[in-house]
Amino acid sequence: MSVDNQNVNNHVEHDDLALYAMHFLTEQEAEAIESHLEVCAGCTDAIALLRGDLAALAVTAEMVAPPPPARQRLMTQVAREKKIIPFDRPVHQDLGSPLVDHISMDGEVAAQHTSAARVLPWVSWIGWAVAAGVTILATDLYRDRDQLRAAVAQQASEMASLSASSEKERAIMGALTDPDAMRVTLVRTPTKTTPVGRASYVAGKGALLFTASNLDPLEPLKTYELWIIPADGSSPVPAGTFVPDAHGDATVIMPEIPKGIIAKAFGITIEDQGGSLKPTPPIVLQGE
Repeated sequence: MSVDNQNVNNHVEHDDLALYAMHFLTEQEAEAIESHLEVCAGCTDAIALLRGDLAALAVTAEMVAPPPPARQRLMTQVAREKKIIPFDRPVHQDLGSPLVDHISMDGEVAAQHTSAARVLPWVSWIGWAVAAGVTILATDLYRDRDQLRAAVAQQASEMASLSASSEKERAIMGALTDPDAMRVTLVRTPTKTTPVGRASYVAGKGALLFTASNLDPLEPLKTYELWIIPADGSSPVPAGTFVPDAHGDATVIMPEIPKGIIAKAFGITIEDQGGSLKPTPPIVLQGE
C-alpha cells in the first residue's frame, strides 16, 4: 500500500482512508494522508464517515478476548505476513507536494497486497467474536434448560402434594359417609358429668374420626389416649393421643392404625405425655 495511491479525482483511495481510520498505516503513511486531509474537503468528509462507522461498530460489537493459545498463533501469523513488499521502480516524491503525484503500476499492485495483509488480522478477529457469541448463546440456552427443569420438578412436587391432600380428604369423607362405618358414642361410666366422645371407624380402610366434648382438664404432663378394643380379644390398639382445649373439646383425625382391625369397643385412658403402648386403668370413657 502506498499513501501516494490516488484516484482520478486526486483523492486518496477509499481503502487507504479505511486503513488510516483503523490505524493500520505506518507513521510516514499516516502523516502523508493527514497532510492531504488539510487541503481536501472530500477526503476529510470521507474519513469522518469511516470513523463514525468504526465507532458504531465498537459500541455494538461485543468484545470477547480469544483464548491465549489462539491469540499467540494469530500474532505469529500476523508477524509472518507483515512484510514490506519492494517496488520494482523507486517512487519519486515532490517534497513541495503533500502527496506524491505519480506511482508505478507495480507499486500500486504491491500496495494493494500490503493493504490486504494489514486488513487480514482485523478481519480474523471477527471470527473469534462470532465464535464467542455462539458460545455465550449456548451457555444461555443450557441455563434456560436447567431453569425449566427446576420449574417442572417444583410443579411435579406441588402436584404430588395436592394429590396426597386430596387422597386424605377422600378418606375423611369415606369415614363420615361409608355405610359400613361403625359409629359409637363414648360416655364416662360411672359419672355424674357429661363428657362425650364419638367415633366413626371403617375397619377395612383403617379410617377413624373421633370427637369429644366436656372432657375434664388434665394434670401437667398428662394426655388422653384413644384405644380400639378388638373383637377377637387381642390387646387394645392405641389410636392416638389428644389434649382437650379450655372448653373440654378434642379431636383425633385419621390416626396411623393398621387396617382390618374389627373393633368390639373403644375406650379412653389418661396416660403420661407421649402416650403408652398399653392402656393404664381406669378407662375414663368407653363405648361399643
